[in-house]
Amino acid sequence: MNNNSQYIDIKKETMTKLIEAYLSDNFPENTRLIPYDMRPVGSEIPYRCCIYKERAILKNRIIADLGFPLEEDDERISLSTYAKGAQDREEISGKNLTVVQQACKGCVPNTIYVTDLCKGCVARPCEKTCKFGAIEVKDGHSKIDNEKCKKCGMCIKACPYHAIVKLTVPCEEACPVGAMKKDETGLAKIDFDKCISCGKCISACPFGAVHEKSQIIDILKAMKQGKKVVAMIAPAILGQFRGNLYQMKSAILKAGFFDVYEVAQGADITTANEAKEFIERMEAGKKFMTTSCCAGYIQLVKKHLNEIKPFVSDTKTPLYYTAEIIKKQMPDAVTVFVGPCVAKRAEGFENENVDYVMSFEELGALFVAKKIEVSEMDETQYEKESSKQARNFGVSGGVAGAVKKALQNEDAVKPLVINGLNKDSIKQLKQYATCGTCEEGCNLIEVMCCEGGCIAGNATINNTKVAQKKIKEGIQTSSDIEKI
Repeated sequence: MNNNSQYIDIKKETMTKLIEAYLSDNFPENTRLIPYDMRPVGSEIPYRCCIYKERAILKNRIIADLGFPLEEDDERISLSTYAKGAQDREEISGKNLTVVQQACKGCVPNTIYVTDLCKGCVARPCEKTCKFGAIEVKDGHSKIDNEKCKKCGMCIKACPYHAIVKLTVPCEEACPVGAMKKDETGLAKIDFDKCISCGKCISACPFGAVHEKSQIIDILKAMKQGKKVVAMIAPAILGQFRGNLYQMKSAILKAGFFDVYEVAQGADITTANEAKEFIERMEAGKKFMTTSCCAGYIQLVKKHLNEIKPFVSDTKTPLYYTAEIIKKQMPDAVTVFVGPCVAKRAEGFENENVDYVMSFEELGALFVAKKIEVSEMDETQYEKESSKQARNFGVSGGVAGAVKKALQNEDAVKPLVINGLNKDSIKQLKQYATCGTCEEGCNLIEVMCCEGGCIAGNATINNTKVAQKKIKEGIQTSSDIEKI
């Protein structure tokens, strides 16, 4: 979840107004007016130097909401032209993220800095701790030679006055694979060859400069054309909105979808297949297997951690199986995955059975635009009920717990949960791959890109603790998964 509540409010407002514009009689013109409606003449200027800067940034956010990359923006092109382009296009591009450079603050580079709290200690703990000779005390004050400094942070730990601090660039610091960097102007830029679509940069940036490219207009257009638009809702959705899972189906149907499937239905298939695969690998003498459900982790394996690929489960994701079921039942259906993170957009592009991806934030905006309150809806049953364990897939530990529960001999599974991808956990996985064994004696490693699981994805609505509690309460009446 993005912790910047003000930024979330702006995103929700712009997306809601864009949906309202699409539902109006004049989509292009009403889209053009959104920045002016949000920041009219004489209104308060809450964030920027002037109302014109505010409007320019809002325009860029809407361009991204319309599904276009800002890297290719020509400021002379009006929002109405972009709206027409979104309305007329037949396909969407494959890059999931874009940068609102006008919103980027151009943060100073990561550096270790000695503040005025330094007392010039006689003991010289910072100087003695540094292995690179980057620190010396001059005129009663510690000085750091940035050319020698390796930014290891040992001096920070050594200082008894906490006088040494690390200045970080939030998006760069959050990115576990070094995909965030600065361009020649000092503003944020994404290296898509490295990017794993984890969405951590979105959550980390306090200015909301990193933005997802939305597919909402394409989805609404398919609805308007009378197509069978089917929502595939991720298990994590249970923790996001007021109301239960069956009220959620009613709300989504009222929003214009033809039908609603739980991706937990596919999670039951994933669990059964992964449990069988686990048994086969252990019988073949393999030391461990990792799960394959997290789209961010799979992108990491493809781009940065190829050595662990032999240990990754070959089982498909819950989304894969759910989309496959729908396309077999309704070949003409337009499938829309509704999920918690930008990584699933990457998976959607790679799966021909997934037509579009919508985030929980976008679904929430759709509810607001259509004045739908989930908790006030009647309940609608699903065609097939999912297990308690499948509905818990979005919580860290849920996937490994489901595989364990599915086996006749539950003690055969010794799980280890990688609760969030970062530089340290990636190094840990690399070590396991190199050694061919898991030091903790585990044999099933569940990898979740977000700390807490899918309920902590960049496009979730509730905080992790609230979401986890709601899911725990919501799955109590569900049945346990069948043993294999």
